[in-house]
Amino acid sequence: MAMARATSGLQYPERFYAAASYVGFDGSSPTKTLTSKFAKSTALLLYSLYQQASVGPCNIPEPSTWKLVEHSKWASWNQLGNMSSTEAMRLFVKILEEEDPGWYSRASNSVVEPVIDVQMNQNSKVEPVIENGNSYPETKTISTQNGSEVGTQDKDIVVEGFGSVEVYDQWIAPPVSGGNPKARYEHGAAVVQDKLYIYGGNHNGRYLNDLHVLDLRSWTWSKIEAKTGVESPTTSIPCAGHSLIPWGNKLLSIAGHTKDPSESIQVKEFDLETAAWSTLKIFGKAPVSRGGQSVNLVGKTLVIFGGQDAKRTLLNDLHILDLETMTWDEIDAVGVPPSPRSDHTAAVHVDRYLLIFGGGSHATCYNDLHVLDLQTMEWSRPTQLGEIPSPRAGHAGVTVGENWFIVGGGDNKSGVSETVVLNMSTLTWSVVTSVQGRVPVASEGLSLVVSSYDGEDILVSFGGYNGRYNNEVYVLKPSHKSTLQSKIIENSIPDSVSAIPNVTNVESEFEAGHDADPPVCIIDADPPKSKGDLVSVLKAEKEELESSLSKEKQHALQLKQDLVEAESRNSDLYKELQSVRGQLASEQSRCFKLEVEVAELGQKLQTIGTLQKELELLQRQKAASEQAALNAKQRQSSGGVWGWLAGTPPPSRNADDA
Repeated sequence: MAMARATSGLQYPERFYAAASYVGFDGSSPTKTLTSKFAKSTALLLYSLYQQASVGPCNIPEPSTWKLVEHSKWASWNQLGNMSSTEAMRLFVKILEEEDPGWYSRASNSVVEPVIDVQMNQNSKVEPVIENGNSYPETKTISTQNGSEVGTQDKDIVVEGFGSVEVYDQWIAPPVSGGNPKARYEHGAAVVQDKLYIYGGNHNGRYLNDLHVLDLRSWTWSKIEAKTGVESPTTSIPCAGHSLIPWGNKLLSIAGHTKDPSESIQVKEFDLETAAWSTLKIFGKAPVSRGGQSVNLVGKTLVIFGGQDAKRTLLNDLHILDLETMTWDEIDAVGVPPSPRSDHTAAVHVDRYLLIFGGGSHATCYNDLHVLDLQTMEWSRPTQLGEIPSPRAGHAGVTVGENWFIVGGGDNKSGVSETVVLNMSTLTWSVVTSVQGRVPVASEGLSLVVSSYDGEDILVSFGGYNGRYNNEVYVLKPSHKSTLQSKIIENSIPDSVSAIPNVTNVESEFEAGHDADPPVCIIDADPPKSKGDLVSVLKAEKEELESSLSKEKQHALQLKQDLVEAESRNSDLYKELQSVRGQLASEQSRCFKLEVEVAELGQKLQTIGTLQKELELLQRQKAASEQAALNAKQRQSSGGVWGWLAGTPPPSRNADDA
């Protein structure tokens, strides 16, 4: 690999001070420089970032809303919240370079020119380029690795440190020096103060416990010889599939697979000042040990989801670790959670929404997207838009503003060659770039971090496995710009300000030794006219507001009338309902009486039938008795003659008497 070292003469915070001086914030030149070069929205944002970087969060009282310019400046500054001074400096320079790319070469003579120190084992043709009367070196660099050309594709590059390379959305192998770490995947990676730390990982089935650091300014690797901490001392246990989270001036290593796994998740701390490992004592019920989980820092808490335990059981549980109280808390969120998985990636949007993408089980890979609202603790599965990525596991992701970049991963067949980005505000996917061949960024288990160089964001990947274990570093400078800052401007500038074409006053903030009443820089050269326009605009706005208020009152009155009519109709319907209910009750009572009468008549009919049968039986008995009596009489009257003829004497009287 070609080796080179390119440095810029001015780093932070000196570069910020040079940029602030260039736009007129040093107090020595009028702030008209700022308002004459930039649109009012950009000037307002630069002002607020300068205040955030030099003063800190906005703690001054809110000015009256009638003081449009002062209130706009206060609102813009206040919108930045608790942004760190370093981040404000970085954004200040980044916005300046977007608006005025040649500012550095046009800065005052007091700014030290960049120092170029390039030592490459390759041919680099350096020619001066003239721009606005100033010359600076320009080089065309092509590095060769594994027999293939990687990098600029014959594009002109400004060598002012690697961060000034004018190539966007392409993965480039920077010329690193020092001893590269052993090739690995499923390691931990984190950035602290422009230094990339790599810890642990897996190589040929062996867990690693070494710690390396890459200086992202000089692109030099070095190994850290860890010590044993004083409090809760521990040695770094070889592990893979863990998460490395920066926390202040320390690194937290959470979970991970080990040769002899513990029952619950272990959290280890590496102090960057003492270079010592310690095991943190944590309270509450700790989650079961695992690897391949996602861990995200939200405020002062860590959100842990999923992974795979030591028995290869896939998980989809959710836990939170409070870093202030060092207490575990298991979360039973509502809704349908993602299916159990590991080797997924997760991101946090606006400190409220946890996004889970992809991952794998023992049988399949996923490309689904799940969102957890961290305020309501409710899962949802929103619709994805754009070029939805293919299923993958072992990928890596980082966020830059509202953009979530996803790199690498695989589907158990091949590595993913596309680098994709999700706009977390619109949930729309798009492809950033695609690599060719078996390069490390198309690997599983690689790491991805975001850093900055010369005010621009850069994505840095390391390691991974795609048929072979890798230990190369690749860098991509994304062209996707976050719209969060523009939203801050839109939200912080009242409509009344944007509606005034001739009033774009921006007051300059002076140091404590300056006069109490700072001058006001006005782009329009006619202040009385601007004041008159302000009054007329305010009158017009007042009339418009009064008109809107009148319309709203009329609308409210109409709504009240509609409500009264609806209540009246409701009352009539209720009365009608009551009447119908009464009629229904009466009919039900009459029906019941009729049913009773029918039952009584049925009983009577049954009794009549029985009596009729008894009568018929008596009649038949009577008829039989009468017939028998008649027959007997006839026999008595004719019995003596026939008996005599037959020789039978008639019965004696005694017999008859007897």
